[in-house]
Parts: sequence; structure tokens; C-alpha cells
Amino acid sequence: MVGRAALSNLFAIVVAAVAWPALMLQYWLILWSGPVLQVTVRYFSFFTILSNLLVALVATAVVTGGDWRPLKALRSARVRGLAALSITVTWLVYMVILQAQWHPMGPQLIADRAVHYVVPALYVFWWMALQDHGTLAWSDVRRWLAFPLVFAVWTLVRGAVVHEYPYPFMNVDELGYGQVLIHSLVVGALFVLLGAVYVAIDRRLGRRDMP
Repeated sequence: MVGRAALSNLFAIVVAAVAWPALMLQYWLILWSGPVLQVTVRYFSFFTILSNLLVALVATAVVTGGDWRPLKALRSARVRGLAALSITVTWLVYMVILQAQWHPMGPQLIADRAVHYVVPALYVFWWMALQDHGTLAWSDVRRWLAFPLVFAVWTLVRGAVVHEYPYPFMNVDELGYGQVLIHSLVVGALFVLLGAVYVAIDRRLGRRDMP
């Protein structure tokens, strides 16, 4: 019988095999919208891309193995938990707020559904069902906030220069800093709430897995 560790490694291949092509397809689609450098910066300015990239890197690190420090860091419980949290927020924000605001077609629809639905579903299932648990701490919820905070600062700084924002609810030119700050605090609260839920789940699953 195949053990859970072996199943986890096999599922990591599935996650990586979906996440990387989805990211490459999305990059190929956006590549035709302007100069390469400008488009590449815009591509990496979407939280959707960053969260999917984190998932892809975590899955690749698990598949690759090895003792190289960056790979070991990506396989750590804290980073795996951050990936689960971030990709869940990506799914929720898109489903509740953004999906109704545009209607992709053709290859863009494939990329859209992959990065917003398929990759989140695969990774969260992998994280809950097949990864090891029991080592996350409540302080990780606070540490995880650094990821969206850096993203928010980058978005506002870049937006002030190029007047371009990745999401309508962060568009300072249309909404003003006050409203964007409120929206950012709501998303930050979502990170805290879901982060606490995921730590609680990890601790519960850790007790379940104890011999």
C-alpha cells in the first residue's frame, strides 16, 4: 500500500503540473499588451500571480527534495501554510468581488479558471489531506501578514508612479487613499481570520496524526 508521504509527493507533482502551465499561459497572454519589461512588472504585480507562484514553488520544492536552503525553506510548515492561506484569499476575493467584473474567453478563460479555482482547490486539498501538520504556531498568523503588507505597499508605490492598479478596489486614482485603506484593512482582517483558522486546523490535524 502506498504511504501518505508517497501520495503527498505524487500530488505535489499534480499541483506543480497545473500551476506552472497556468502561470506560463497567463504570462503569454499578458505579454502581448506592451513592452516586455513593463508587462513583466505588471504581471508580477498581481497577488493572484504571486500566490500561485508561491504554490508552484512549494510543490516544486517538495518534488525536488534536496538540502539546498531555499528548497528547505519552501518545504517548511510556515511557508506551506502561507501558501494555503494566500491561495485561499486569492480564491475568495476573486469569487466574491472580481469575477463579476470581467468575462474572459478562450485561452484567457482557461488561465483564469486555473489560477483562481483549480490551483487553489488542488493545493488546499493537498495541504489539508496529505501534508504533515502540528507545527504551526499562533504567531505565524502575524508573520504571514508580511506577505500582503509588502504587496499593498508595492501596489500603492507603483500605482503612484504609473497610475495603474491590479484590482479595482485598490485603485487610488478612482477611490482615493482613504477608501483603498479601508479595503486593504478588510483584506488584512480576512488574512488574520483565515490564518487563525488554518493554524487551528493544523494543530487539530497534528493531534490526529500523532501515533
